[in-house]
Amino acid sequence: MRARMIILLSSLSLLVPQMAVAASDKVVIGDIDDMSGVYADVIGPGGETAARMAIDDFGGNILGKKIELLVSDHQNKPDLGSQSFREFVDRDGVTMVLGGSNTGVNLAMATIAKEKKTPFFSIGAAGASLTGKDCTPYTVHYAYDTTALANGTASTVVKDGGKSWFFVTADYAFGTQLQQAASKVVEANGGKVVGSVRVPLGTSDFSSYLLQAQSSGAHVLGLANAGEDFTNSIKAANEFGIARTMKPAALLAFITDIHALGLSTAQGLYLTTGWYWDLNDKTRAFSKRFFERTGREPTMTQAAYYSATLTYLNAVKAVGSTDPDKIMAQLRRTKINDMFTSGGVIRPDGLMEHEMYIMQVKTPVQSKYPWDYYRLVRAIPGDQAFGALPDSACPLLSH
Repeated sequence: MRARMIILLSSLSLLVPQMAVAASDKVVIGDIDDMSGVYADVIGPGGETAARMAIDDFGGNILGKKIELLVSDHQNKPDLGSQSFREFVDRDGVTMVLGGSNTGVNLAMATIAKEKKTPFFSIGAAGASLTGKDCTPYTVHYAYDTTALANGTASTVVKDGGKSWFFVTADYAFGTQLQQAASKVVEANGGKVVGSVRVPLGTSDFSSYLLQAQSSGAHVLGLANAGEDFTNSIKAANEFGIARTMKPAALLAFITDIHALGLSTAQGLYLTTGWYWDLNDKTRAFSKRFFERTGREPTMTQAAYYSATLTYLNAVKAVGSTDPDKIMAQLRRTKINDMFTSGGVIRPDGLMEHEMYIMQVKTPVQSKYPWDYYRLVRAIPGDQAFGALPDSACPLLSH
């Protein structure tokens, strides 16, 4: 009897770890983003909608359990983003996090992703350091970065005659990295930077900053900002007549920004994007469904939320587990072919390399239907847009 009891207890001890693994294989996705501030239109509630669309399209269940999505507003505060990430993992069992707008917040969350060994898809943040000096084994930078934006927009504007630049720059990590990347491209193409001014996030009155730009005598007004800060600076540049003497360069603009400005104000702007709703049949099909739910066309980053969610779920299905190291290995060996990109690859430094596009905003006469805002200038191959892997500053790579 004693021998049988020992055998029974031994069997139970073997089952406990297996039961724990099964319990941990519940898929819970966290969405940490600016849901109410200057970047809310960039992803925000629309990103949540896109992620839920992906979950529904996947079937709503995986590994025998319902897929959950939890949402938190980081309010553009790095400490709040970090706290939400930690609580999501420790309290709610989150297995993957979607990082929305704000490079500073995403850099803070990336440190928690490394600590908690949780796959982190940074989508709304632009800072290239996320897969450079600040890379982690669990960070995937998905839609675009400051390097690609500069290689697209800055090089195009310089080649179009915009040789001298003055930057109006968001005063945090995103603006710093975008200005640095754009300055490098401007100077490499024979242009020069004559000055810059840093502007606090969420500034409503850009007049004093724009007057400094105008007095510099520069040909180009380099806008190293985004969201409402970008639209407010463009509106002010037009209101004060600065846009007649300086050429605005939209270093990061989204379709929602152009919609808010109107074509009469935004016409002629060059911008770089990783995705456009009216690019092909796949993008249009997704956008039609998104529009039915939200009443607006999706931004590049909202589309990336959908793609990243499906990419993660497909990786979980492929490995049959939420084990983070197995998931990351699967992600790096799988090409991404969907409505967001064709042949996208997640490099060893965490960058999702894919084709980017230089667009020019149409005139009111050129636009033929609602949200018909962009003219494709040219496509940029992924390695040219983001830079080749051997040039990456990610310390995880052995150079």
